[in-house]
Amino acid sequence: MADPDKAMDEAGLANPSVREYVRYWAELTGADRVEVVSAADDARLIDEALAAGELEPAGEGRYYSRSYHKDTARSEERTIVATNDPKDKGVYNNWRPASEMRPLLESKMRGALVGKTMYVVPYLMAPPGNVLAPWAAGVELTDTRTVVLHMIRMARVGSEFVNDLEDPDSFVRAVHVTGELESLGHGTPDDQRYFVTVADERTILHFGSSYGGNALLGKIAHGLRQGAYDGWDSRKYLAEQYMLIGIHDKETGETYHICGGFPSASGKTNLAMMLPPDALGDRYHVSFYGDDIAWLWVDEESGRLYGMNPEYGVFGVAKDTNEITNPTALKSIDEGTGTIFTNVAYNPQTQEVWWEGRTPQPPADVTGWLDWMGSPIADREPGDDSPWAHPNSRFTTTLDNVPNIAPDYNAASGVPIDAIIFGGRTRDREPLIRAIDDLAEGVYDGLTLGAEATFAAEGVDGQLRYDPMSNRPFMAYGEGDYARHYLDVVGAAKEQPIFAHVNWFQRDPEDGHFLWPGYRENLRPLLWLIQLKKGEVTGRKTPVGIIPTKEELLLDGVEITPEDLDTILSIDVDRWRQEIGFREEHLAQFERMPEEIWEAHRRVAAALEAEAQAPAE
Repeated sequence: MADPDKAMDEAGLANPSVREYVRYWAELTGADRVEVVSAADDARLIDEALAAGELEPAGEGRYYSRSYHKDTARSEERTIVATNDPKDKGVYNNWRPASEMRPLLESKMRGALVGKTMYVVPYLMAPPGNVLAPWAAGVELTDTRTVVLHMIRMARVGSEFVNDLEDPDSFVRAVHVTGELESLGHGTPDDQRYFVTVADERTILHFGSSYGGNALLGKIAHGLRQGAYDGWDSRKYLAEQYMLIGIHDKETGETYHICGGFPSASGKTNLAMMLPPDALGDRYHVSFYGDDIAWLWVDEESGRLYGMNPEYGVFGVAKDTNEITNPTALKSIDEGTGTIFTNVAYNPQTQEVWWEGRTPQPPADVTGWLDWMGSPIADREPGDDSPWAHPNSRFTTTLDNVPNIAPDYNAASGVPIDAIIFGGRTRDREPLIRAIDDLAEGVYDGLTLGAEATFAAEGVDGQLRYDPMSNRPFMAYGEGDYARHYLDVVGAAKEQPIFAHVNWFQRDPEDGHFLWPGYRENLRPLLWLIQLKKGEVTGRKTPVGIIPTKEELLLDGVEITPEDLDTILSIDVDRWRQEIGFREEHLAQFERMPEEIWEAHRRVAAALEAEAQAPAE
């Protein structure tokens, strides 16, 4: 049986509440050994993982891991928010009573670590000294060494982050037990996996996975679900699935900060790691703060909305990452960065990795190559073109490896937020950018954020999969309460951020080509947005927001036809009138939706009707 006190003494883990928590779970799980880790243990743990075959070398200072073949992604249907108050139930949070879920998870975890090590990972999801640090401390207990290694890359890890808490009890208790993955009934009616955030008890209990957001509990479970609940409960802040960038104007010396939410496959990471186009590179520099989570609050001294990235690393999707789509990401996973690749294709003979989209074609010489399940590519039947890498294969690297990381990314102060943007992959109706200078209409737009899904196949042509604020899988409490809290937090700022909706994905209905070149060129509409906020341009008003004129956009060096430019700088009123009907149905399912949001909806709908009835010019 483990001696947790000896392990905690050796690691200098002094917080009495943390020690009690570790003792409780060491006894309940029956762990044979307890090990308290810090970032300084990384090299040793890497060596142990290599020796145990949990990792394989992927070039100098890089590593490869493969997960169980059914354990490759988050599981929204098995992810639950539990509290002691039924009013916390929302449409998307899979709410259950804490009195039901806590005993269930404890029963599954009881005795599950017999013969195993329980790793104790004290962490902080905030820059040290940040005003939100009191909600950012946590301790993850896990039975998986590779999870520890990912946590060291994704969070600030060490006993010092929990030893000196003003309230020793104010840390998130996060317990991860992998379970016997082969016998958990993934995706069947007998599925045994549960990923539970007991939000009002600040406890996270995840059972039945060793992958990604199911296992790295500081990331989504704490950084988003628990963070969102804490922000609402304290009335202090928002925890959002937002990227965060800085745009520095070398000519004026000013820096502007933009955050925003994008549903899956809508270009969020590529935008966050964007480099300026060559034609603008002499004047502008883009800094990376984060690509996945931002916590937002109003600074008491300045009265401005501030933000920070609570994470310490990037857990990026490998698929389609290459020199054109995201050269910044490739540099952040170079040899020597300590990057861990998961579920990509791997060649143990050459220690190379590959994924779909890394190069136009896979390696011609398939000798030694293994797909993401470990099967030799050379043994495939002729015509077998199944993916070499899993579509959700990942790379994990620290922020310090990102070449354009903002110099102040770890500053306790955070950064002032000038704009909040939303963007979903949509082939029509959404123009390149439309700005919104009204708070309620901006929040309304975020709540009705959508991206293309499979609804057309179900007979509802043109309906989007709505993803409020890109937070649908991470909602921790009711959506109406969420909208109220968002209005209150941002509304308290003396200088309001400007909102906008962006879309890089409009296509020609005839031949399907993208109308806007995207990638580095996406800086241009963001520069226009900043100019609009400063009053340097006025744009053109439409029923759904302000759109740039062709003269206002910086278009030097952009290859786009006049016809395509006209299309992406206009709106289809009839398509939008259909969209408004879908939005009303979407909002109607949420309880306690603030009247300001409904008023914003009615204003937009009325403006569209007026536009439709206006005589043609």
